[in-house]
Amino acid sequence: MNVFVTGGSRGIGRAIALRLAKDGAERIAIGYLRNDRAAEQTAEELRALGAEVVLVRGNVTSQRVLDEVVALGPLDVLVHNAATGVIRPALETEDKHWDWTMNANARALLQLARAAAPQMTEGSSIVAISSLGAQRVLENYILIGTSKAALEALVRYLSVELAPKIRVNAVSGGVVDTGALEHFPNREEMLAAGAANPVGRLVAPDDIAGAVAFLCSPDADMVRGQTLIVDGGFSLLVGGGSTDRTT
Repeated sequence: MNVFVTGGSRGIGRAIALRLAKDGAERIAIGYLRNDRAAEQTAEELRALGAEVVLVRGNVTSQRVLDEVVALGPLDVLVHNAATGVIRPALETEDKHWDWTMNANARALLQLARAAAPQMTEGSSIVAISSLGAQRVLENYILIGTSKAALEALVRYLSVELAPKIRVNAVSGGVVDTGALEHFPNREEMLAAGAANPVGRLVAPDDIAGAVAFLCSPDADMVRGQTLIVDGGFSLLVGGGSTDRTT
């Protein structure tokens, strides 16, 4: 299995790459922006699991990186996990913030599909990583949430256009305690809210990775254009608060 994971050096992307290696992926390319140390550490972990590793450094929307994706050859799995964005109230955003966030989170999926899909094998998968902000309103999340909504729309359109050869789906996670949360001024409140689900714990990177592994497996052959929510039931609750549980 030949795999490419954008944002694959840390957090959720790292967990996805490791899970796919454990599931037998022979070759895993991980995309990352600038943290060489984290990329090398993840590469060593992947090699220890028996996978050949390719490091793809740079902005995923750049033509150079897209050319490197083509050079990877036919992919069995493409996971677009890389994400960024400006965290501000709507009236404090600027057009350049919109462009940066939308391009990295949404347009990149279309660019990656154009680069990779022509070579992808029958039965291969594309999985995008979304977030609950695509459907729910989160504080200061207007740009990222809008970009994730666009990402989910792209998943639906691509799933139809690329079928029956390629499965295209998304995974939307609840609050996950990764380095990305350090940029949120209300980090502690988000962590507390994220754990207030029927399960009673935060979503872990491995939870997201397990959902991605399923969508990349033959068992998901008839799952097309869907966004699989992995949040411990958080989004089912009115206001996203806790609920009484019986044992």
